[in-house]
Amino acid sequence: LMWIPDSFFSRWGLHPSIFIDRDPTAFASILNFLRTKELDLRGVNINILRHEAEFYGITPLVRRLLLCEEIERSSCGSVLFHGYLPPPGTVFPQLLLPGSLSSGTGKLQDIIHCVCFPVKCLVMCPGAVVDPRKVLIVAGHHNWIVVAYAHFVICYRIKESSGWQQVFSSPYLDWSIERVALNAKVVGGPHGDKDKMVAAASNSNIILWSIQDGGSGNEIGVFSLGVPVDHLFFIGNQLVATSHTGKVGVWNAVTQHWQVQDVVPITSCDTAGSFLLLGCNNGSIYYIDMQKFPLRMKDNDLLVTELYHDPSNDAITALSVYLTPKTSVSGNWIEIAYGTSSGAVRVIVQHPETVGSGPQLFQTFTVHRSPVTKIMLSEKHLVSVCADNNHVRTWTVTRFRGMISTQPGSTPLASFKILSLEETESHGSYSSGNDIGERGREGWVEGWGERGKEKGTYS
Repeated sequence: LMWIPDSFFSRWGLHPSIFIDRDPTAFASILNFLRTKELDLRGVNINILRHEAEFYGITPLVRRLLLCEEIERSSCGSVLFHGYLPPPGTVFPQLLLPGSLSSGTGKLQDIIHCVCFPVKCLVMCPGAVVDPRKVLIVAGHHNWIVVAYAHFVICYRIKESSGWQQVFSSPYLDWSIERVALNAKVVGGPHGDKDKMVAAASNSNIILWSIQDGGSGNEIGVFSLGVPVDHLFFIGNQLVATSHTGKVGVWNAVTQHWQVQDVVPITSCDTAGSFLLLGCNNGSIYYIDMQKFPLRMKDNDLLVTELYHDPSNDAITALSVYLTPKTSVSGNWIEIAYGTSSGAVRVIVQHPETVGSGPQLFQTFTVHRSPVTKIMLSEKHLVSVCADNNHVRTWTVTRFRGMISTQPGSTPLASFKILSLEETESHGSYSSGNDIGERGREGWVEGWGERGKEKGTYS
């Protein structure tokens, strides 16, 4: 056992001693290696074995295990790996380093006027320190994705013939980006049907670009919601921004008009086809049909219609809509799962032939004791998360001919918590990438299909 110099065992030499191993399973492999100089990894965790070998100072075994780990760890990823997008070589004006602020000199020489990738630097912004090289948000639509850094966005496109290509890079923005939205299929836009649109928001400001097929981009305009933007997304040709304070902003690609509407304070939202659904703090779910873009004749306000009211009058704190596949000319079943401030999870269903009667309450689960923060309803699963240390409950959804069924009903699948260590003051974009779902939600990369139909997630 002492053939390895400077190991735990060679230091003891011939002095009699009693040795008690820390981990019998791992030490059995170590003892076998010391005796035979052969490595047997059957039923052994390589990482645990390497730590034990490092503890005992068995250098030859550590080298072999490091090689085994290197072979198993591929820089090219697994079969799900699709591509690597390197950081762009962008020039940034007026980036401040923490040292220039802490020194207290306030001199012009303390300001770095131009920094290029990949130089290490930090941007000081209210509430958080943001590394300009850090990818804050990734969103996608069809075969396009938009990547948001602290002060600019990059758009990429994938083609079967050429793979991933950078198509558009926005100018440097003075404010830090917190939300992004992408529309890779603008129908009836100002420059034809081949236009793409990308939007970025920070606090209450929204900037919108139009991108031509060749990659050239034009700034359409800068719009203000008047209050912080919580959600930013496209519904068809409409750019929609919502705020929890009770404001909805809509920009129409055809009319080129930006409109802000006051509604009840919004606690959640989701989309289904051309419909925007708003969950509000008064217990109601409202909807706006963006395809028809209805405006009241008397005041040109958006036509906001109440769809459903919670029987307990609790605030609608989470909302998820699932459109069943269209099986007849009558249309889709609309299934809505929502969570409330009291912790209730409810599922309501709207049959296409009974539109006038409104959705019917289908299922209620009272498995949470804290407000529901996230919810997701899909073809096969229902997932809810509450504010109690991210307590997650999941169910398998039973369907008959594509429609949700109660005979038998949804079956409980799992219950667990997701503990997270978050920054005291996280960046405004944090919530954009903190969604749930089987393969992603609206903020994730949805490709090669329309919403509610075929989705894919790319990393």
